[in-house]
Amino acid sequence: MTEREQEGLALFVQTGCTACHYGPTLGGNSYATLGAQEPYVTNDVGRYAVTGEEADMHVFKVPSLRNVAVTGPYLHDGSVPTMESMVQLMVRHQLGKELSSEQVDTMVIFLRSLTGELPADYTAAPELPLAE
Repeated sequence: MTEREQEGLALFVQTGCTACHYGPTLGGNSYATLGAQEPYVTNDVGRYAVTGEEADMHVFKVPSLRNVAVTGPYLHDGSVPTMESMVQLMVRHQLGKELSSEQVDTMVIFLRSLTGELPADYTAAPELPLAE
C-alpha cells in the first residue's frame, strides 16, 4: 500500500468504519440500521419487508468493500453515484461524524486500493446438468 492508502486505512479505522466493515471482506457479514446516528430518509423498509419484525425496519446488509470502486452506484437502491458521496453519507448517518473533503478523498484512495482481479474460474459459468 502507498503512504496515502495507509493514511486512508488509518482514517477508516479511526473514524469507526470497522464497527460494520470488518473481516477479510471488510463487511458483508452483518446487518445494520441505515441511519443509526442520524435518520436517513427512505421509503425502503429494508429487512422488515422480509421478516415483519419491527426491529428490522430500515435494516440492510452491510456490503463488503472488496472491489467497491467498481461496484457503483452505491447504497441499497443505487441512489448514490460516487464513492465520495457514499463515504460522506455513511460517516454522517451511521457514525454521526463529519469529514473534510481532504479526509473523504484520503479514505476513497484507501477504498480504491481494495480493488483486485477475480480469478477467471470464480466468474466462469458453471457446468450444469442437462435438462431432461
